[in-house]
Amino acid sequence: MKLGFITSILETYNYEEMMDFAAAEGFRCVEVACWPAGKGERRYAGTSHIDAERVLEDDAYAEHILKYSREKGVEISALAYYPNPLDGDEKKRAANLGHLKAVIAAGARLKVFLVTTFIGRDQRKNLEENLELAKEIWPPILEYAKGLGVKIAIENCPMLFGPDEWPGGQNLMTSPAIWRRVFELLPYDNLGLNYDPSHFVWQMMDYVKPLYEFKDKIFHVHYKDIKLFRDKLDERGILADPLDFMAPKIPGLGDVDWGEYVSALTDIGYRGCACIEVEDRAFESCEEDVLNSIRLSRRYLSQFLA
Repeated sequence: MKLGFITSILETYNYEEMMDFAAAEGFRCVEVACWPAGKGERRYAGTSHIDAERVLEDDAYAEHILKYSREKGVEISALAYYPNPLDGDEKKRAANLGHLKAVIAAGARLKVFLVTTFIGRDQRKNLEENLELAKEIWPPILEYAKGLGVKIAIENCPMLFGPDEWPGGQNLMTSPAIWRRVFELLPYDNLGLNYDPSHFVWQMMDYVKPLYEFKDKIFHVHYKDIKLFRDKLDERGILADPLDFMAPKIPGLGDVDWGEYVSALTDIGYRGCACIEVEDRAFESCEEDVLNSIRLSRRYLSQFLA
């Protein structure tokens, strides 16, 4: 496995500065944030280390991205853009889908044939209604990506953390039961998973067993941890906003058993990219804390990876 990180945490860095840091710290890959430039609607969104539209319009810029990656010896594992493609607001949905297609095309242009994203969800609709919506919206996207040789890896984050995402969350593919339904409705070889164990922890689910069933659909993996506060859960219950009883942590400081998780990945023969995702508020007070969160994660995970 190649160890890297998703670059959205380095929101104040440009592409070159981000790549310089990755190379200096010994990372083999990066999952590069490709949101539209500007302020995002939520934390960790809005970061744009590669401008997808510019890649499609400016050959010199695209070549520079590739050349700098080669010179630094850091592979781009995927282009990352995590919007809500099924947003109930049709204007937002159209904008999200438009940029997603640009990221897919930029991936093909840069020979980065993987885009990591969400499948989305209309948070006011029930499961069956959202499955029908996905069946309507996603085939043209997947056909477009297929024509360019690009795979789509959906992260299993519910995008349900606070009142803004209540009641249903903003990402449909949150559990093995739903994955089976989606893969039946959308039987595309280029549709798979960006597997993150942390989201199963606060949902009280087994995060190891699904690796074996869905091994052929795992295109990319995340290394992020979650700490469950049992006393808060006992006080508020599972119907509370999830951030009321849990917190994202860097690997090794939460409840994921990383030895068990990485062991299962080796069992299924996964040899792809594994990217650290940092969303730990304990490391946000200054730039050095942010950098150290990535360094500490790498140091902890190095015991499991060559």
